[in-house]
Amino acid sequence: MAARLSESVSLGLTNFVRSWLFDLVRQAEENTMNSVTWVLESEVFPETHAPLRKAIRERGQRLIDWSDEWWYDGVPRRIPTSAVIFHGSLGNAARVAKELHWTPGSLCPVDAFCCSAWYEAAKPWLVHSAWTICPAKDLVANASAVATQIGSESRIFVRPDSPLKPFSGRVVDVATLTLAKLDHGFYFDDESLSVIAAPVKAIGREWRFVIVERNVVAGSAYDPAGRKSLPVALDAEAAFFASSVAAKIPAPAAAYVLDVCECGGELRLLELNPFGGADLYACDPVAIVDALSALANKQEVDRS
Repeated sequence: MAARLSESVSLGLTNFVRSWLFDLVRQAEENTMNSVTWVLESEVFPETHAPLRKAIRERGQRLIDWSDEWWYDGVPRRIPTSAVIFHGSLGNAARVAKELHWTPGSLCPVDAFCCSAWYEAAKPWLVHSAWTICPAKDLVANASAVATQIGSESRIFVRPDSPLKPFSGRVVDVATLTLAKLDHGFYFDDESLSVIAAPVKAIGREWRFVIVERNVVAGSAYDPAGRKSLPVALDAEAAFFASSVAAKIPAPAAAYVLDVCECGGELRLLELNPFGGADLYACDPVAIVDALSALANKQEVDRS
């Protein structure tokens, strides 16, 4: 009788342990499936990344610091290729998108973020009502004619077509424009670099919004007087405008940043930038981590 009881208890414990182990393994698999790895180049955005790192840890995600040595020594094997998100310098974001097979990775398809790829589709909301795209050397050689073509006279606004921004956008004098005044020979050497020329606009307040799958998930305003960033509520007028634009223009990536500005008493679209290389300013880090992690897991499921 005692032997049978002992055998029954032993069998019960064995079944319990097996069930417990099965649940443990299943939970581990679910945790692995839902785990996202964030690779951050935090020295680029130290102020922005401090709250972002905190949010990543609080959400139980993996956090790994980027190293440029990986380009020479290889990416550590502990970093997966799926459900991994990069955020850091624009140059590394572009290279990650091109050379590493991370999903969603840096969300930086360079060609899709070139002004020439999306300006026309965004024209109803764009800050520029007129513009031309041409090689830098042609702009310099025909500056007066280009200015007349876009309805300007003595001054024009010039920026690179590329989102990698080999030089910063600036207002230049048409009569004295040279390649050197566009930082040729300092930041770029190719005289055929594609540039945008547009009329000069007076820009007021500016906002940056993080867009994930066409939805605004976080926003930040910039206070020129105090030179600081401020969070923006998602029910603010600028956020509604950003949401409307994001819903109507072709998305350059599943997640990106959309900049809005005041111009002529209206809200206008200023530019689009790759998520992986854009400063997030005072955008809600928890909302960003939640939205990007959900995107990463969704893309992982879609791949499987």
